[in-house]
Amino acid sequence: MRWLALAFTVLIIALQYPMWLGKGGWLQVREYDRQLAAQRDANAKLKVRNAALDADVRDLKTGYEAIEERARAELGMIRHDEVLFQIQGGGAGAKAAPSEPARTSQAAH
Repeated sequence: MRWLALAFTVLIIALQYPMWLGKGGWLQVREYDRQLAAQRDANAKLKVRNAALDADVRDLKTGYEAIEERARAELGMIRHDEVLFQIQGGGAGAKAAPSEPARTSQAAH
């Protein structure tokens, strides 16, 4: 009788091992769920970034305002009818800033 109980115990352990520790077992499924959640978070962040880049591309394709803004900010360009004042100094506010004249009804591009 004792051997029969021991045989059943070994059989139950042998059947439970793949479910808990084998390939596709409970522990591996939990790890895959954790990896899936991390990948979904990364995808959500990238989707937001892609939407912002798509909006920038559409803005650059359709209007001159975005092109002008980029030219001013990244290249330091000014219009031909503007005056640029540079303030000499060692502070953080010593960056050059263009001064815009009064706007007329005619747009200069």
